[in-house]
Amino acid sequence: MVVGAGVVGAASAYFAALAGLRVVVVERGAIAGGTSSAGEGNVLVSDKQAGPELDLALYSQRVWREDLAEHGDLWEFEAKGGLVVAASEQSRAALRELTVHQRRCGVEVRDVPRAELRDYEPHLSPRLAGGAYYPQDAQVQPMLVAAHLLGLARERGTRVRTHTEVTGFLRDGPRVTGVRTSTGDIPASAVLNAAGTWAGDIAGLAGVRVPVLPRRGFVLVTQPMPPRTIRHKVYAAEYVADVGSSDAALQTSPVVEGTVGGTILIGASRERVGLDRTMSVTAVGSLAAKAIALFPMLRQIRVMRTYLGFRPYCPDHLPVIGPDTRAPGLWHACGHEGAGIGLSVGTGKLIAQALVGERTDLNLTPFAPDRFAQDEEVFA
Repeated sequence: MVVGAGVVGAASAYFAALAGLRVVVVERGAIAGGTSSAGEGNVLVSDKQAGPELDLALYSQRVWREDLAEHGDLWEFEAKGGLVVAASEQSRAALRELTVHQRRCGVEVRDVPRAELRDYEPHLSPRLAGGAYYPQDAQVQPMLVAAHLLGLARERGTRVRTHTEVTGFLRDGPRVTGVRTSTGDIPASAVLNAAGTWAGDIAGLAGVRVPVLPRRGFVLVTQPMPPRTIRHKVYAAEYVADVGSSDAALQTSPVVEGTVGGTILIGASRERVGLDRTMSVTAVGSLAAKAIALFPMLRQIRVMRTYLGFRPYCPDHLPVIGPDTRAPGLWHACGHEGAGIGLSVGTGKLIAQALVGERTDLNLTPFAPDRFAQDEEVFA
């Protein structure tokens, strides 16, 4: 059983069904109704520093491009590449140091001198100091990913129950044997917590602590522009530091990209304000100003709308993936923060391998659910 029908839950359900397991997905709202509906669709390696998350990102790239290649059109997989730009020589030096470590891990990246930046993006500001080009970076439409992966899973017998809220767990001693829901009990030999921002609450119902917290972010959507006005996913080098920061205060670093439909998406902001859905004029204004600093022509472009979402954030900036030894039968696939779209399919394939007892393609130890402090745990 999978709790959550966002992209991570959908990918896990698909690969579990592909492995021959009988799968039920329960979702308290609609498919992709949470964080998956509020992202930009990033499939990135460029923003990952050397370590387990980068390993998972590179693995997920292979899953997107090989295991799921035949279905890419369903979710508008666009291998557009990413361009990271530096505004100062100091920032450019830090970016060069990052690329050295990334190359050692298998990332494809080319350092781009100032004079060549506008060969990649003709509308970029001429004041930038340089950058780095990542051909592996890509983009998808997240809601289409979730919908179509669940559709493919249904073809293999998966059942999907929306508007079904998990209210508790069935137990045989410490072992989880299913869930209690708003529409009745559902037995299961394994329950996967893929509830995104609410994964900590689901874990709590089982008496274990998984510290997933919400981190709010806004996205601006412009009026449609001619195709390839902006050719790549373009963002400021400071974005990498913001992704890895634990600061609760507002942080904004521009991420600008075009879509298949012609609109331009502008992010990214981060702040820890709980689940407050209030529009922040400060955050939106900062995003707009910083995007214009990258692409001055955006000053003349209208913003049609803005939207917000909550990234499921873990304090150590690593997702939670695998079985929970504190509550046998309970598994987790959550806490991916802003990388959940890109990491979803790798996570799903690894979870499926572990569920059927296969050796996983990546070591799951760095992502183990029981790595967190256990002083608050009590079995329900």
